[in-house]
Amino acid sequence: MTSNINLGPSANPNAKPTDFDFLKVIGKGSFGKVLLAKRKSDNTFYAVKVLQKKTILKRKEQSHIMAERNVLLKNLKHPFLVGLHYSFQTPEKLYFVLDYVNGGELFFHLQRERSFLEPRARFYSAEVASAVGYLHSLNIVYRDLKPENILLDSQGHVVLTDFGLCKEGMEAEGTTSTFCGTPEYLAPEVLKKQPYDRTVDWWCLGAVLYEMLYGLPPFYSRDVSQMYDNILHQPLQLPGGKTTAVCDILQGLLHKDQHCRLGAKADFLEIKNHVFFSPINWDDLYHKRIPPPYNPNVAGPSDLQHFDPEFTQEAVPNSVSRTPDLNNTSASCSNAFFGFSYAQSDDSILS
Repeated sequence: MTSNINLGPSANPNAKPTDFDFLKVIGKGSFGKVLLAKRKSDNTFYAVKVLQKKTILKRKEQSHIMAERNVLLKNLKHPFLVGLHYSFQTPEKLYFVLDYVNGGELFFHLQRERSFLEPRARFYSAEVASAVGYLHSLNIVYRDLKPENILLDSQGHVVLTDFGLCKEGMEAEGTTSTFCGTPEYLAPEVLKKQPYDRTVDWWCLGAVLYEMLYGLPPFYSRDVSQMYDNILHQPLQLPGGKTTAVCDILQGLLHKDQHCRLGAKADFLEIKNHVFFSPINWDDLYHKRIPPPYNPNVAGPSDLQHFDPEFTQEAVPNSVSRTPDLNNTSASCSNAFFGFSYAQSDDSILS
């Protein structure tokens, strides 16, 4: 139990669910929902992730959630990572108030278009690599880089999201619950339950890049056990029609031996310096001076065209904004999440 670990000052102990109008469900996970919410005081839109403490405690996942919060705290300062504004709790729930990003999942767009041309795939994978390299510089391994966690903002830039919340119903039958999400993107060492390091993220980058270019994950099979076998033992198939630079980076990133993988020696620097990325000026990329190859064309925050209607048509639960009677939740629930609430020190968002 990680109860009573003080995780820093709660600069916003006054935040509460009734500060927000909860408008739409825009995502779901195994512990709760992500809702589009408008803060009443200033009409600003946020994505608010609402997690059930009960469910988390039942699955003994509170350390994950606290890790997620700590990651979000640490990395407020990167253009391609979702920002946490503050978090707070009621006796039954945890609330993360996050940037609202509404250009849609990158892979929502990929499914529509089947595959991307090299320059577009290069742009997205460079922005993802920049964010991952930054996390690594803080000694954070993302570990769960997968299509559902890569969003586009309203301009078409990448935003990595979801530190520690996996999607519901994404576990493939017959795999253990430690595999959060689909197995397509899992590196061999993760599948084998071996210790993994930062290079696991470069494998995932390779898997995502491959899928952008070819329309399917690299070792895909509808038969999950066959897919595991492919990931562990089968050579990487690179159908023709691609440049040698693409083939080379995919072979480097999708090397089964993590010690020989591109990124094993000098991490992000190796990725950055690969010939595939030679057209990219990384400083311009970081400062968003490179125009995105695709504009999601959203009309404004209430434009939900790029969200799955499966979510947005769902009724917003009434319980989200109710603050339950303090007496009917055991104190231990709150203790387990002691120090969870956090508010950005920037006063402008509290004024």
